[in-house]
Amino acid sequence: MDPKYIRNFSIIAHIDHGKSTLADALLSYTGSLSDRESKEQFLDNMDLERERGITIKAQTVSLKYKSEKDGQEYQINLIDTPGHVDFSYEVSRSLAACEGAILVVDAAQGVEAQTLANVYLALENNLEIIPVLNKVDLPTADPEGVKKQIEDTVGLDCTDIIHASAKEKLGIKEILEAVIEKIPPPKADRSLTPRGLIFDSWFDAYQGVVVLIRLVDGEIKKGDRVKFMATDKDYEVLRMGKYTPFPVFVDILQAGEVGFIICGIKDIRDVKVGDTLTSAKHPSKEQLPGFQRVKPMVFAGIFPVVASEYQNLKNALDKLCLNDSSLTFEVEKSLALGFGYRCGFLGLLHMEIVQERLEREFNLNLITTAPTVVYRITKTDGTVLMLENPSGMPEETQIAKMEEPYVKVTLHTPTEYIGALLKLCEDKRGIQVRMEYITEKKVIIEYKLPMNEMVMDFYDRLKSITKGYASLEYEFLEFQEAVLVKMDILLNGEPVDALSIIVHNSKAQARGRSLVEKMKELIPRQQYQVAIQAAIGSKVIARETIGAIKKDVTAKCYGGDISRKRKLLEKQKEGKKRMKQIGSVDVPQEAFLAILKVED
Repeated sequence: MDPKYIRNFSIIAHIDHGKSTLADALLSYTGSLSDRESKEQFLDNMDLERERGITIKAQTVSLKYKSEKDGQEYQINLIDTPGHVDFSYEVSRSLAACEGAILVVDAAQGVEAQTLANVYLALENNLEIIPVLNKVDLPTADPEGVKKQIEDTVGLDCTDIIHASAKEKLGIKEILEAVIEKIPPPKADRSLTPRGLIFDSWFDAYQGVVVLIRLVDGEIKKGDRVKFMATDKDYEVLRMGKYTPFPVFVDILQAGEVGFIICGIKDIRDVKVGDTLTSAKHPSKEQLPGFQRVKPMVFAGIFPVVASEYQNLKNALDKLCLNDSSLTFEVEKSLALGFGYRCGFLGLLHMEIVQERLEREFNLNLITTAPTVVYRITKTDGTVLMLENPSGMPEETQIAKMEEPYVKVTLHTPTEYIGALLKLCEDKRGIQVRMEYITEKKVIIEYKLPMNEMVMDFYDRLKSITKGYASLEYEFLEFQEAVLVKMDILLNGEPVDALSIIVHNSKAQARGRSLVEKMKELIPRQQYQVAIQAAIGSKVIARETIGAIKKDVTAKCYGGDISRKRKLLEKQKEGKKRMKQIGSVDVPQEAFLAILKVED
């Protein structure tokens, strides 16, 4: 098809503003799905996405649409994107493969934190943005008020804003016509050497690595030999096609189109997301500008419950990284948990999703340690160390300066929750930057916040005190000097390295006390007494004791001298002592994540 009849666009919005429902409506309207095939959130094909009602993976689909204005048939390539802040990398990758974006705003909720973040991402990529007011059929909808909000806070011209309801199939034709009219066709020269941007990939057990590309120049035919420029590997194209939304195999992909390529790649390290695909015979000299690699902000240890599953965990992480390239991992050894991996995530929800996907998709049984952030340590000899794991912290005498990461947090909230939110941010050592009323009932609050306070329980508490109405967006700001200490948790005098955390000096006492109390509730009673202690260096700052399970050895004594009972109790005591020396404490998964649940 001629490039001037192709349109590539993404749908961007805040979480739960109706992106997936709008994608369903577009599939239905263009006749890509029959009534029998259609189901709610059709493009969210992962069980986790359906259960949680969120989009985790960006999905692509090619639609055919005949315009009513000029009667011409167009090929529309749609990429549905996630809305949660932790999956913003998926959004940025999708936007790199598009020329335009539909900005969906809920007519009842209005502009929220992620709405703004996604708009800025789209503007950075120089995309044409089409604003759409969704859910206009709701009784609580305020189209005029929200339209003014978009103009004031986002700065988009909303004169021709489209009023739609994806559920009721209202305004769908107008959206498709606006896509054709306003979004420019791809700049595609089919006479050049082929170059394609790899913006997603995944592993298929039968076909090897499946690569999703947006072809920028030239054309690729079935049977051609292609080269991956970053890894310098070349393969023959065995099959290629498009999702319509079901896979349809084709013999040629041309510049401007989006499709998938299967080359029977068995080694997943040969493919990198953001790489350029070109011809092996006449390779291009220049790579396409990919997209910026994101740096993980939250780190946690993932360990197999059974040591023999270590290799299976490595294979599972390799395959998951192919599908989710924002995940990083490296080998970690823990005295308490054995061999595992230190994984880097974009946020807490990302961490939760990765653990669930590993357990479900690869049938693994895992223990995840409490998340930490990366600290910058300047040692006395001048060397700078980036610390991801508390157990690797140098001796206090070797540290000249410790810095912790700060993030800029933007909160959108109804005015009645301002007091509670300000108190929450102050409790978390936050510094207020600005507060701005965008309407009489809605306010934007901006705070500078230490990231280690944010990864604890900030998001959960934010949602509970605002009854789910507040929304959050954050971005890394800078490293700032702070007085930080490493707190160890000791079980019967033995430090458990997987439970070590780094805390601010002012909060160490309260956090330690709360943590040992929580541990006492979670660790089951043993045959012997278990002492749980929180310590900073050699100084114990909090202690709780779990009593032993005791058999009533004096039950058979009735009457007689007290010395008989004492003798039996002493004998039991000796046995318990002996048991304690060789016993090990069973620590459940909940105890490793108790750090997230404690209140200061």
